[in-house]
Amino acid sequence: MRLSQNFTKTRKEAPADEQARNAQLLIRAGFVHKEMAGVYAFLPLGKRVLDNIAQIVREEMNAVGGQEVQMTVLQPRELFERTDRWDDAKVDNWFKTKLVNGTELGMGLTHEEPVVDAVGEFINSYKDLPVMVYQIQNKFRNELRAKSGLLRGREFVMKDMYSFARNQEEHTKIYEMVAVAYAKVYDRLGVGAETYRTYADGGIFTEKFSDEFQTLSSIGEDTIYIHEAKKVAVNKEIYTDENLAKLGLEKSELVEKRGVEVGNIFPLEAKYTDGLGVKYTDEDGNEQSIIMGCYGIGVSRLVGLLAEHFADDKGLVWPENIAPAKVYLVQIGQESKEAADVLYSELMTKGIEVIYDDRDERPGAKFADSELMGIPYRITVSDRLLGDEKFEFTPRATGVAELLTHEELLAKLG
Repeated sequence: MRLSQNFTKTRKEAPADEQARNAQLLIRAGFVHKEMAGVYAFLPLGKRVLDNIAQIVREEMNAVGGQEVQMTVLQPRELFERTDRWDDAKVDNWFKTKLVNGTELGMGLTHEEPVVDAVGEFINSYKDLPVMVYQIQNKFRNELRAKSGLLRGREFVMKDMYSFARNQEEHTKIYEMVAVAYAKVYDRLGVGAETYRTYADGGIFTEKFSDEFQTLSSIGEDTIYIHEAKKVAVNKEIYTDENLAKLGLEKSELVEKRGVEVGNIFPLEAKYTDGLGVKYTDEDGNEQSIIMGCYGIGVSRLVGLLAEHFADDKGLVWPENIAPAKVYLVQIGQESKEAADVLYSELMTKGIEVIYDDRDERPGAKFADSELMGIPYRITVSDRLLGDEKFEFTPRATGVAELLTHEELLAKLG
């Protein structure tokens, strides 16, 4: 990408009404546009980050047998009435709309009912199970107070997966397998060491605990109590002597921290499958209930968390695997333009994503933008270095520059 052709620009200051640091950085770097409170548009560089995170999540869900689908945003009222979830007294953060003929519809709050309705067409026998389907899709929630930038929004991108099992034993096996997959996701995103599987309230569907995945952060909205040795935590909402006893934990071993919820998994029992009349026939010809699980990861929320987590006083500091590009190429002076153009083409041919700052700007402005955007490596091609056939190579994380030959540069970039 040539910055001279990119329609976005960086800004020195964030909007006065934006208090969250993650959104301030992303707006200043030109990654997102704030449409309104809790609603952000992803611009070209931000979309790359979003897609990179989504791809990591997708790969790990595929690895455990998830099948990707794309469900509809518009949802029929009748499905939710059958599971007793249409009434605002039961679910108070719906966005609802009407067709011109007066038919009421819901807007992508959650997808348990539509997924059961779709998958249920294909489940008849025990031979059709187990099944896991997931999607990565925009969700809409009528939050009373959107806050914390991308961490709590009214429109956001979420991965939601649903499992269908023949019995509780099979469900538990799937549930634990997905929990391991979640740990791999957070490891690949660079926050695995700070992310804890956290026991939480199982809600109205089960007497068991649900599981959240909480990343330690000073901006976290949740209070959790972590057990360092066991790498588990307990949400404050269930932090009682009785529950700790059930979990085999001692208060003296737990440390209070703040966390950002970056994922959750919870058992649904047969609430939705029974409610919608979706069952299967076992080996003996008997009709049986299908046991479900639900597994969510807020993909756009992760953009906000990682922007806050990987940053310094100069701007963003993206890890390589989620950055919008690997290299920020700076061209300085008139004589070096041809050499920079050639290097840009060579890197792109090798499959190395490059943001090429070919703008007619001062070197200081270019360097400042490279630091604000957080691209992992900056390469400077300048008239001053042209005679020595050297390039200045600067990792964003360290800021320590070194002069490299063409061959050394390519070796550094793999």
